[in-house]
Amino acid sequence: MKSLLFLVLISVCWAEPHPDNSSLEHERIIHIQENGPRLLVVAEQAKIFSHRGGNVTLPCKFYHEHTSTAGSGTHKIRIKWTKLTSDYLKEVDVFVAMGHHRKSYGNYQGRVFLRESSENDASLIITNIMLEDYGRYKCEVIEGLEDDTAVVALNLEGVVFPYSPRLGRYNLNFHEAQQACLDQDSVIASFDQLYDAWRSGLDWCNAGWLSDGSVQYPITKPREPCGGKNTVPGVRNYGFWDKDKSRYDVFCFTSNFNGRFYYLIHPTKLTYDEAVQACLKDGAQIAKVGQIFAAWKLLGYDRCDAGWLADGSVRYPISRPRKRCSPNEAAVRFVGFPDKKHKLYGVYCFRAYN
Repeated sequence: MKSLLFLVLISVCWAEPHPDNSSLEHERIIHIQENGPRLLVVAEQAKIFSHRGGNVTLPCKFYHEHTSTAGSGTHKIRIKWTKLTSDYLKEVDVFVAMGHHRKSYGNYQGRVFLRESSENDASLIITNIMLEDYGRYKCEVIEGLEDDTAVVALNLEGVVFPYSPRLGRYNLNFHEAQQACLDQDSVIASFDQLYDAWRSGLDWCNAGWLSDGSVQYPITKPREPCGGKNTVPGVRNYGFWDKDKSRYDVFCFTSNFNGRFYYLIHPTKLTYDEAVQACLKDGAQIAKVGQIFAAWKLLGYDRCDAGWLADGSVRYPISRPRKRCSPNEAAVRFVGFPDKKHKLYGVYCFRAYN
């Protein structure tokens, strides 16, 4: 009986509100949500389009709800920009500002600045855009106990292309796939980039890595070897695979370039080594796969002559389909990986502008 009475008394004491605690909790809620305007961060545009080598402004402004002032004046405003990774597992620091202090990070150093066109402008300017800059950016503004964020997507004009090395189909783990794209003047493509390419007509039956670690492929013409002829067109998803052990092809993305892509006029056909030297002698380098795709897609480059590229493949770009030169479609035609020492072809060169 005493035990029961003791428990009842504990329950009653626990149920009674403590006036001091209630007051503290009430004041805390009023301080954040009711005393003074709420901080809001807004991006005027959700998507911004640019290209490699260009400059861009990612819009972001902050203000207090129900007022026209940028800040309360009692706390310093802290502005932080980060980039969201394609798998959304982490954020990469880009730029931070507080008062007169400014700091940029990684390969953004020297390329990012605040626009500061007004007191409430937190927009970020990125100069000399790189392929790696593509993605979603978060603008975060912090004032005292208040903060808010907005997200802006930076899209690049470019082209997605499937890639497999000389070893053949399905020979790249994820890390090798990333490097393969970099070696060909490109980066591993995102799902959004592959989806846009599919909507533009890209049809490819081999599955390839994407930047989020998934393996997918785009089909515009359903057929038996590619999921069955009765399936609907779309981007087929193999799911997420072991980045170290699983092996597939890769989808790469490249944008325009700061240079000249051209077919070298030479009196004779060349072996691979002779092709490399011929470009060097002409003040250029043998072109990369990403460069022939960018020239074809973005500049309309058209040439029916097959030529060596840096990875040892032989290809040629056709923008105007015609007899004996890709009669059915505009494409970068793939001849293969011929014997470098004995097979003779022309060569495509690339000369970078200073």
